[in-house]
Amino acid sequence: KALGIQRRSTSVAHSILNNLRRVPRLRRTILEERPDRVLSFIDGTNVLTLLAASGTGIPVVVSERTNPARHRIPGPWRVLRRLTYPWAHAIVVQTEDAVRFFPPAWRRRIAVVPNPVPAVPAEPGPARPDNGRRRIVALGRLDPPKGFDLLIDAFASVAPLRPEWDLVIFGEGTERAALVSRIERAGLSERARLPGVVARLQEAFAESDLFVLSSRYEGFPNALCEALAFGLPAVAFDCPSGPSEILRNGVDGLLVPPEDVSGLAAAMLDLTGDAGRRRAFAGRAPEITRRFSIDRIAGLWETILRAGAS
Repeated sequence: KALGIQRRSTSVAHSILNNLRRVPRLRRTILEERPDRVLSFIDGTNVLTLLAASGTGIPVVVSERTNPARHRIPGPWRVLRRLTYPWAHAIVVQTEDAVRFFPPAWRRRIAVVPNPVPAVPAEPGPARPDNGRRRIVALGRLDPPKGFDLLIDAFASVAPLRPEWDLVIFGEGTERAALVSRIERAGLSERARLPGVVARLQEAFAESDLFVLSSRYEGFPNALCEALAFGLPAVAFDCPSGPSEILRNGVDGLLVPPEDVSGLAAAMLDLTGDAGRRRAFAGRAPEITRRFSIDRIAGLWETILRAGAS
């Protein structure tokens, strides 16, 4: 049911007014529908939903969809989150690391529910060119949190020692021009590419040999999950939050201390030079689809939503 409460805000005052209008409309809808539970996603919507449902007796489950310790929201929203989240029936986060952001007194109502990782369907793809080239792949928004500047710096150390390896970063964002300049300054224009958004993820992975996650922080890195599900070995910064709960160090990839460019380069150098180890990691990587299966994650959500139901 569309509520028609989205409005474009042109100023802070206009934003406040728009949000004040949303609460009574949302409250009327909740009272009309009388759901057993209200499930809300994303910080600002969570606050508005808790305000709208207050006093109705209808439990609200709120879910944070990124790392709240690193994803900064405006001051008024931070205050409102702190005031309203104690009203929630449950607070859902994606990682154990995210739990630590919240006050200890709240933690009995906090549940960790990762994203599900579906199995990758077996689809025949185009034959990979047998040209002797190997490829490191990364993907995500070309924005500072994804750390692609750090990845380019690490690859600049690896490239002279692994002349058969290239780097491809899929995605678009505000940092494109800066990243292109960084590639050019490093003399990597023939070895590192930014081809834009990938149309078919499986084809991008099928033409790659190693996945790298260089993020400064994450919520729950779906790109890492997808790469592992496809069977790619991976190297990842052990950033807050998610990689250490997804990637099993020494089993399906390598974890590197956060923002450690030399450590990232060393891990990439290790795996690009060891085909046997890459194959071993690749053989274990798809186990993520069992560890984070849709059935398991759906079961976690069902337990939360049923808790306390009469």
